[in-house]
Amino acid sequence: MEISNDIVLRPRFKLKILANNNTVLENFEVHKKTQTKFIISRVDDHVFVRFPKKDQHFWSPQLHLEINKEENNHSIVHGLFGPTPTVWTLFIFLHFVVAVLCLGFGVWAYTSANLGNAFILQLCLSLLMILIWFLLYLAGRIGRTKGKQEMYLLHHFMEEILKTYR
Repeated sequence: MEISNDIVLRPRFKLKILANNNTVLENFEVHKKTQTKFIISRVDDHVFVRFPKKDQHFWSPQLHLEINKEENNHSIVHGLFGPTPTVWTLFIFLHFVVAVLCLGFGVWAYTSANLGNAFILQLCLSLLMILIWFLLYLAGRIGRTKGKQEMYLLHHFMEEILKTYR
């Protein structure tokens, strides 16, 4: 698996396998009970694979698989590597706050400029929000880099389970 240098912070992939989706999902259920290296959770056609709490750090990724039924006893596996939901929610929240503040400071600067008042402070604050947005993006890239080795472990584990169906 190659993780490209694209702007993607949550890499995705898609696989076609030669098995019914229920068979594959049951295989994940069996591995859930027979191994201790990963925590496997299943909700309907979704499987989540992550590291135990003792092995996790802030940037630890998890693997989300959606195994959909296709015709002729085939299935499609949609995979997504990403941070834990709490980290992802934090990042989305921070991006939202920065965007709203940038927009607010921009409106304030526009209003001040139209009224003939000084607007340098508001303009600087808007530019600061843009800088903070870039720093958030950079932090996400650093986090993805720190979790890359763990992503390979998750992918290898998934490949071991799916190798009989390919």
